[in-house]
Amino acid sequence: MDILNEKNYNAAIYVRLSRDDGDKEESNSISNQKELIQEYLKAKSDINISSIKVDDGYSGVDFNRPAFLEMMEDIKAGKINCVVVKDLSRFGRNYIESGKYIEKIFPFLGVRFIAINDNYDSEEGSNLTDNIMIPFKNLINDSYCRDSSIKIRSQLEVKRKKGDFIGSFAAYGYKKSENNKNKLEIDEYAASIIRDIFKWKLEGMSQQGIANRLNDIGILSPMEYKRSLGKRYKTAFKVKQQALWSAVAIRRILTNELYIGVLEQGKRTTPNYKIKTRVERPKEEWVRVENSHEPIISKELFTTVNGLLLHDTRIAPKKKTVYLFSGIIACGDCKENMIRKTVPAKGKKYYYYTCSTNRNDKNSCTTHNISEKVFKEAILAALNVHIHSIIDIEHVLTYIDNLPYKQEEILKLDVQIVKAQGELEKFQRYKLISYEHFVDKEITKEEYQDHVKRYNAKIQKAEKLILNRKQEIEDIISNKAASNLWIEHFKQYQNIEKLTRKVVVSLFEKIYVYENGKIDIHFRHQTEYESAIRFIESAKKSESFDANVAFKEVI
Repeated sequence: MDILNEKNYNAAIYVRLSRDDGDKEESNSISNQKELIQEYLKAKSDINISSIKVDDGYSGVDFNRPAFLEMMEDIKAGKINCVVVKDLSRFGRNYIESGKYIEKIFPFLGVRFIAINDNYDSEEGSNLTDNIMIPFKNLINDSYCRDSSIKIRSQLEVKRKKGDFIGSFAAYGYKKSENNKNKLEIDEYAASIIRDIFKWKLEGMSQQGIANRLNDIGILSPMEYKRSLGKRYKTAFKVKQQALWSAVAIRRILTNELYIGVLEQGKRTTPNYKIKTRVERPKEEWVRVENSHEPIISKELFTTVNGLLLHDTRIAPKKKTVYLFSGIIACGDCKENMIRKTVPAKGKKYYYYTCSTNRNDKNSCTTHNISEKVFKEAILAALNVHIHSIIDIEHVLTYIDNLPYKQEEILKLDVQIVKAQGELEKFQRYKLISYEHFVDKEITKEEYQDHVKRYNAKIQKAEKLILNRKQEIEDIISNKAASNLWIEHFKQYQNIEKLTRKVVVSLFEKIYVYENGKIDIHFRHQTEYESAIRFIESAKKSESFDANVAFKEVI
């Protein structure tokens, strides 16, 4: 519409509402603003309503709002030469930007500006009061926005620390609880895909291989799955019309502690309430809450899989999975991974493991060659022996658990701790008395230093005794048979006849091969295994412990 008469104004009614308005939301509602402005303009015969621009759900901190930008385009095109708002806070809450539009841009473009509740109309001329009050009111609106931002950030931080989920969308595998939007519940369909992803990784598949399998069988990617549920979900990771599974997406899932019940939030933030660009926060500033929701996979499986991700586990040529011992077998001397090589002989192929360092540089290490067949047989035999040993340990622990030993031994250890603490306090007191004698010149400096040296040695001895006895009590408490889940982890593989990738990565941390053929095996849960052995050795000293009964089944 062209402007034909400069005394008549074609006005744009501008209304805005955001969550920042808090308890004023009802009075500042879109319909209320429209009604108030339209009623006001009825008495203004020189103003015609040309359009109504609405920014619903947009903050007044900046002016990058769709309806406001449309209105500015209309102003530049000559369609509008008057802007009417309910009050200055509806126009914007940025002191500098609001002042720039009211005092510079609008006057330059010949635009009349009216803020009804603030009694401001640029057509009626500015006076000293306006020159002072308008910037002052804009400053108040800016301060209000800043205070609101601080309050909202504080509230969100409190929620994060309580373990409340405050994201817009739950991660793949979960959904927001219908009863409490701040709590996560398992989405059984998506969770089954998560479990498959971890299972396939454990079996030796690569991230890309897993992604390809999911795409081949028609499983929707996380983004497409959310969209299929009717959610308006967007992500920066989509590059095609339909988002597919990728190796990056698979790795992101495999390394996300959310799936073991850990909620990490506050990873990104904005510098302040005026800058909307999000920046990464240091990891130590993240809010991490364990056991905030039901896990989809076990911590054991998560730890095992993430250990695999740290190893060099390239896929075997023309295979979909890695070799059996990839990332597990290493050179005992240089500690680098060993590689599998093929040696053809008389129409047959033989497979060996050899040091990767030596292959790259003959002078750096020796070959450490070992036949794959011999190695597999040795590892399988060692594993069965280790499992049988663990089963024997379980029998003994069960026997001990039914003895009065635990209570008796803990009481004995407590008595020793109390006695050692008494000795500790006594020698600390003697040190102080020696110092006083030295100050009073009752003993020489050399005598004082000799006393301190002797007392320090006795203090260290007492402190070590207390620490050891506390560790023994911890071993007694933690080695209750029912709580030894690590034993069950190994027992499920007893009498195993064949090694699989899943077995290898689940039960072995690392296997080192030395030049003389020695094999050093590091099983998983070695700490728990050694603790159980110490516990049994300690229990043997008890009067109630009968070795013949305890080891009857073992013998």
